[in-house]
Amino acid sequence: MEINRKPLCVSSHTLKRYHFSVRLMCLFVLSAEANQCHDTYMRYDGLVSCEGLILPLEVPRSIQNLTLYRYNISVLTKRAFSANGTDTDLRALSLQDNNIQVIKKCAFCGLPRLLSLDLSHNRLMVVLPGAFCGLEQLRNLNLSNSLMTSDASQLPLALSTDNLGNLQRLDLSGNRLENPFECKCDKLKEFYNWLKNSSQCADSNSLKCAQPEKRKNTHVMDLEKRDMECQNLDARSYVLLGIVLALIGVVFLMVLYLNRRGIKRWLNNIREACRDQMEVYHYRYEQDSDPRLANVAV
Repeated sequence: MEINRKPLCVSSHTLKRYHFSVRLMCLFVLSAEANQCHDTYMRYDGLVSCEGLILPLEVPRSIQNLTLYRYNISVLTKRAFSANGTDTDLRALSLQDNNIQVIKKCAFCGLPRLLSLDLSHNRLMVVLPGAFCGLEQLRNLNLSNSLMTSDASQLPLALSTDNLGNLQRLDLSGNRLENPFECKCDKLKEFYNWLKNSSQCADSNSLKCAQPEKRKNTHVMDLEKRDMECQNLDARSYVLLGIVLALIGVVFLMVLYLNRRGIKRWLNNIREACRDQMEVYHYRYEQDSDPRLANVAV
């Protein structure tokens, strides 16, 4: 007995609705699992764990996304995410709101493929030089709402280009940094051109000058027409130098004029001395060239 079965036809619209429903259910499940963890949880590649955390952490090599939320980590030790000493394939690491206060040297060693690192909403007090060592492929670094005032001075060494040569985005918003810019002629032109031709500074239109006083609170991007003032200031400096040299020359000429008689007397004395010396040389030359005097001498 043969049964004719017609092939099941499913429209693309129905498939889209099915996929959307599955994704929505997964989102609800993940949210429910995260809520079951109360305050702290660990999420890796979509899976949620409520277990405690002890550093250094041994991250499986296959994991590419890791989120640690609201753990009281305090200190990121050396190779904090590579306890066994082997490199992992982690691409994104989120450490938001974990009360991190100290990042030691080589804390992220073992994560050579990491592209995104989120350290926002922590209380960083110490960031040692070499803290980001081993993150040559890092593209995005989020330090927003994390830096204490005393920690800001340590950033230049920690964020050196030797460690973060491929960094494309650095978020330092919400840290209330004390970084006033002095709109001086020797710094303004290069900085202005960088702001104008680069997209790395998202709030460039809000940057203001702190010094000198006449440009205080002036937006840096509004200085395009005033940029020539730096050259005018240099021209004024050269004019002032020329005036000073001219005054020195006038004073020198006045001294010569007031002492013209003494100078004339001094020149005459030198001339007479030179004449006497030349006469002596001439007399000796005549004696040496006279053959009669030479025979007498023999």
